[in-house]
Amino acid sequence: MRMRKTTPGASTPHTVAELISRQWGDHRPGLKYRSPDGGAVTVLSRHRTARESAVRAALLADLLPAGAEPHVGVLLDNTPEFPFWLGAAALAGAAVAGINPTRRGPELARDVLHTDCRILVTEPARLPLLRGLDLPGVRILVTGTEEYAALLAPYAAAEPGDGAPAARSTRSAPGPASRFLLYFTSGSTGTPKAAVCTQGRLAAAGGSLARAFSVTPEDVHYVCMPLFHGNAVIADWLPALAGGAPVALRPRFSASAFLDDVRAFGATYFTYVGRAVQYLLATEPRPDDREHPLRLGFGTEAGAVDAARFADRFGVRLVEGYGATEGGASVQRTPDTPPGALGRAAPGDDLAVVDPETGAECPPAELDGHGRLRNGSAAIGELVNRGRSGFEGYWRNPDAEADRTRKGWYWTGDLFYRDAAGFLYFAGRTDDRLRVDSENLAAAAIENILARWSPAAAVAVYAVPDEAAGDQAMAALALKPGERFVPEAFSAFLAAQPDLGTKMAPRYVRITDAMPTTATNKIHRVALRRAGFRCADPVWWSPPGGQGYRPLDPEALSALLAAYAAHGRAELLEH
Repeated sequence: MRMRKTTPGASTPHTVAELISRQWGDHRPGLKYRSPDGGAVTVLSRHRTARESAVRAALLADLLPAGAEPHVGVLLDNTPEFPFWLGAAALAGAAVAGINPTRRGPELARDVLHTDCRILVTEPARLPLLRGLDLPGVRILVTGTEEYAALLAPYAAAEPGDGAPAARSTRSAPGPASRFLLYFTSGSTGTPKAAVCTQGRLAAAGGSLARAFSVTPEDVHYVCMPLFHGNAVIADWLPALAGGAPVALRPRFSASAFLDDVRAFGATYFTYVGRAVQYLLATEPRPDDREHPLRLGFGTEAGAVDAARFADRFGVRLVEGYGATEGGASVQRTPDTPPGALGRAAPGDDLAVVDPETGAECPPAELDGHGRLRNGSAAIGELVNRGRSGFEGYWRNPDAEADRTRKGWYWTGDLFYRDAAGFLYFAGRTDDRLRVDSENLAAAAIENILARWSPAAAVAVYAVPDEAAGDQAMAALALKPGERFVPEAFSAFLAAQPDLGTKMAPRYVRITDAMPTTATNKIHRVALRRAGFRCADPVWWSPPGGQGYRPLDPEALSALLAAYAAHGRAELLEH
C-alpha cells in the first residue's frame, strides 16, 4: 500500500472523525507508550491507531441498545485503550464521558448514570471501584481480558480496504454538531457538571492549537495529565492529531519519571494543569536537567515565578493559556503579551472583568514597574463573555446552564484583572475568593506573592472563618528538601513585598510534607479548607494585634476555639 503523506494544514477537517480517518494509510509513528516501570517503548503507527479505533467503533455500534444515547463511559488510566476509544466514539458519532477514578461509591455511579452511559470501558485495576455499585443497564467492558479480546476479534479480523474507516452506526454519519465529549468540569464544591463538547468545536480547537504551536509530524506530544480531563484531550491529544504528531502516554503523572519519559519518547511538547510544574521543580536537580528534546509546555496556573524557575532550570518555555472546557470564553495570546498575562480578547469577542455581585465592570489594574498588582481589591473580578460564546451546555443540567448564562452573558467562574492595554491576568477561581475585614481578596494573588519565598516548593492559600466576622487567609506551604520554617525569616519576607496588601498576610501557616491533590493534579482546596488550622501538620499563627508568627499550640488553640464559641461561629469550623 502506498503511504499517504499527511501535510498538516493542507485541509481543514470539520470533525474529529475526519482527523481520525486522515491517519488511514499513514505508517509514521502515531502512538507511543511503555509500562509504568519504565520498560521499552512500544510504537504504533497512525494507521494502526486509526484501525484500532475503527474496530472499537464497529463494536460500539453493535453493542449500543436501540434508542439509547450513544454515550460510552471510560474509566481508564492513560493507556492506549483511552485514545482508541476516543477515536471510536468520533467515528461512530458517539460521545465519551470521562469518568474520574477518584470518585467513589454512589458518586461514581451517579457520574456514569447521569451521562446515560450504556457501556463502561474500564481495566482490571479499576474493578474494585465498581464493586457493589448499582449500574442498571450498563455493560462493563474490561480491557486486557480474554473476554474483551474475544469481543474485538470478529471486527479486527474484518480488515477494511484501502479507504478510510467508516464505522457502522445506528445514527447518521458524524457531523460538526455531533456530541463527542461529556466531560465533568468541577466536583470540588458540588455535584460535577458534564460539559457538552461537539466534534466541530473540538476539531477547530485542535487545529487552532496545532497552528499556534507549529505542530508537525516531527513533534511528540507527551500526555501525562489524565485523559478523563479536558486539558489532556483538547490541548494535547487533539493538536497532535491535527498536526500529524504522535502522542506518548504516561498512565499517571509522575514528577520523578518526567524527564526519563521525555527522553525515552523524544517528547517535544507537554501540557500541565494545577501544580504539576511545582512538583517538577521540587524534584532533586540533576546535571542533565537541560538534556532533552522538550521545546514547549502549555497549561494553566503555573504562575509567573514558577514559569521563570522552570525555564531557568530545564530550558523550556511555559505558555499559559486560558480556554474553558465548556468553550464559553477564551483568551488569545499575542506576541506582545506581557509577562504574567494570558493575552486579551480575540477580535470580535467582548470579554469583561466585572464585580460578581453587581455586574459592574472593574477598574483597570494598577501595576508597578515589576508588574505587581497594586489595587487588587478593586481590579479583580469575574471574567465574563458579553458577546458570542461557544458554550454548548451541560448535559441535563438546566439550572447550571442558567447560572452560567445569566444576564445573557457567559460567566466563567474565574477571577481576572485587566491592565490598561486590555491584557488579562488570571487571579484564581471565584470559589477561592476571601473577604478579610470587609475587603475582597483573591487567593491566587496572595499565592503569587508567597511563591517568591525561596524555601517554598508549593503554596496554597484559602479562606478559613474569622472568629468574629468574615474570613482570614490561611496558607499551606510545602518546603524544599532541607528547608525549615523560620518564622522571623518568613515575617521579614512578607514585610519586604511591596504588593502585599495590609489584609493579605496569612493569619495561619500550615507546614506540610505534601499538598493534598485531586486526580487532575490540582491542589485539593476543599480538603485544606475542611481541615483548617485543626490538622496534624504544624501550624503557625499571627494573633490579632500581634507581630510575627508563633506555634498554634494546644493552649493557644483552646483559647482560639473559645473565641469562636463566644461569637457564635464555632459551627463554621465544621464545614
